[in-house]
Amino acid sequence: MPPAKDDLSVNELRAIRLIRSAIHQGRAPTVRELAAGLGYRSPRSASDILESLQARGIVRRGVNGKLRLTKDPEEDRFRARTVNVPLVGTVAAGNPILAEENIQAMIPVSVSLAKPPHRYFLVRVTGNSMNKAGIHDGDLVLVRQQNSANDGEKVIALIDDEATVKVLRRSPDAVLLVPQSTDPKYKPIVLNQDFQVQGVVQATLPDPDKGTKENPDEPD
Repeated sequence: MPPAKDDLSVNELRAIRLIRSAIHQGRAPTVRELAAGLGYRSPRSASDILESLQARGIVRRGVNGKLRLTKDPEEDRFRARTVNVPLVGTVAAGNPILAEENIQAMIPVSVSLAKPPHRYFLVRVTGNSMNKAGIHDGDLVLVRQQNSANDGEKVIALIDDEATVKVLRRSPDAVLLVPQSTDPKYKPIVLNQDFQVQGVVQATLPDPDKGTKENPDEPD
């Protein structure tokens, strides 16, 4: 049985989540990456946490020295397990969407939404070109990173140096990125067949700031 979650310190739990997130993205984290993720200036502090987790049988190093989780104190089905998903901003054409300079924040997302072994990212939507599909201005969309998609799927594409979300439609001669909007100003975008998507939308998350009161003195 994995150790009880309550038996672990806050930083030990954070380290476990960082390791889980890295493994979820198909790589093993380094001690320096863990130190940076935990806000430590020195890798020594991260090493101390790793030694504690190894002594508890939670973390193990493989023969290649890579870290892996052998037990997960948050694997109980009544507890939500999360992975850190990058929120990306404006993305320049030709620049990898998950390049460090594009990442604005790391947001914990349930593994039931960001399912392994795929890589995911979040994009904040601007405008209402997809409001008929339930995607509104300010919403976050969770995207599974991939460079192909099926006809009719909602995709992320780089258009005019910005990430945009549209419905993909294919024909023998062209690719269409079709809006689903109540506003007639939004028109389909016509592209060549060599067009490549950046990812497929998996879920829509409401803007977390929309629930903030405009008048902080107004009673509940």
